[in-house]
Amino acid sequence: MSRFATLGLRTSPWWLGALLLSPCLASASTPWESFERPTAGNAESIGEYSNGCLLGGSALPHAGPGYQVVRLERRRNFGHPELVDYLKRLGERVANRNIGTMLVADMAMPRGGRFSRGHRSHQSGLDADIWLRLDVPQLPPDQRWGYSDVPAELYVDRKTWVATDNFRWAQAELIRLAAIDDRVARIFVNPALKKNLCQRRWSEDRSWLRKVRPWWGHDAHFHVRLRCPDGDDCKDQREPPEGEGCDAEVDEWLADFRRPREPAPPRQTPATPAPTPPPPQRCQIILDIDKG
Repeated sequence: MSRFATLGLRTSPWWLGALLLSPCLASASTPWESFERPTAGNAESIGEYSNGCLLGGSALPHAGPGYQVVRLERRRNFGHPELVDYLKRLGERVANRNIGTMLVADMAMPRGGRFSRGHRSHQSGLDADIWLRLDVPQLPPDQRWGYSDVPAELYVDRKTWVATDNFRWAQAELIRLAAIDDRVARIFVNPALKKNLCQRRWSEDRSWLRKVRPWWGHDAHFHVRLRCPDGDDCKDQREPPEGEGCDAEVDEWLADFRRPREPAPPRQTPATPAPTPPPPQRCQIILDIDKG
């Protein structure tokens, strides 16, 4: 099955990856970015990963066993308590395996919701970006505050689209540890990294590879997405295709990446911006209450 069919897409225009990874174009800011604290009450993820919000969210502590949060100035270290628990437990697994310190970047904003830039998803408190770097020692918060304090590091050669030599066993093991938790629905990685993972000899069960899906970008980090918690008013993605995903699908992705491209046309601001889908009604209620 074509990778675009599995994503519900019919074509693979050259600009699609740039659109999905580019900052949102709808506005300079969104009302969700003004919230400094989660709502009170029981936790619940509402809506879709790319159109939703978060009730009763929790903050991931800035550091803990096996992990630390980077780019603290963004205040994007919030999520559903299930996501916070997942990341803490993953940090403990990382510490137990003695493979370094896991770096957690963007999760969600205090009440979830739409970003003005950086993400289309991460809205319902069930997504998290984890960097592939494992060589950064535990640092005080003021050294993990800004964009340049701890720079990201690429693990894919963007000319050949193969994993670089610094994508070692530790990075591969980090992804495996992230994927084996039953709460994980998907992990997005660059196709070159997916190919590398497929080619490795794993002495243990390989079924976790099904969750690891190729996607544009993701050459310095991977993106974890949890399933909707039971009883929450949110919408899961459909299950990934059967199998490890190590067959023609990943090769098709890589062939597409390696195909020569014509220069991109100059970006033009559309006269009428594409309409932003309305948030779920319960998310709109949160906004309306705070306006009042």
